[in-house]
Amino acid sequence: MVGRFASGCLLGAWLRFAEGRYAAGGAGGSGTTLWDTALVLTLLRDLRKLRRTVGLPAARRTGSLAIRHVDCGSCNGCEHELTLVSGPTVDMARYGLGIVASPRHADVLLITGPVTTRMRSALLTAYAAMPEPRRVAALGDCALGCGILGKDSEIVGPVGDVLPVDLLIPGCPPTPEEIASALLGLIDGSVRP
Repeated sequence: MVGRFASGCLLGAWLRFAEGRYAAGGAGGSGTTLWDTALVLTLLRDLRKLRRTVGLPAARRTGSLAIRHVDCGSCNGCEHELTLVSGPTVDMARYGLGIVASPRHADVLLITGPVTTRMRSALLTAYAAMPEPRRVAALGDCALGCGILGKDSEIVGPVGDVLPVDLLIPGCPPTPEEIASALLGLIDGSVRP
């Protein structure tokens, strides 16, 4: 099964190991030996080294930023661009930017869309759950109060009317590069909360 291409490389060793383990009844079974575990750990260590040498260039920045995203009533244009920030082109994780599921773990509350009457209390609850220092970023023109669509009775207004905003990211929608560079400004210190 292992071709000539992979016969003398790390991948070949891994394929031969995996092929033998699964042919013998599966990996991790009662037939797993200490040698098997040592081989796997060695292969994983070598893979880590390989990724460092041939992978994306290392980020020049230090630090990280945990982001909690809240959609307060947007058209989802900004969300699509935010998804592209985490894709392989921009790869925000390489720079220490990460989306977290809970505001309790967040450094920044990233808000898209105008604040609607139904999302106002949820937004305030998420902000109150954040640890200090609390930072808020308004993403897109709707969050900044420009060109908001909807009924006036259903919209509280821009994010700045509800929470103190530290970072404004204009655009309808802003590009993934604009989003990433604005958020990286919080790590670099070029944007002060």
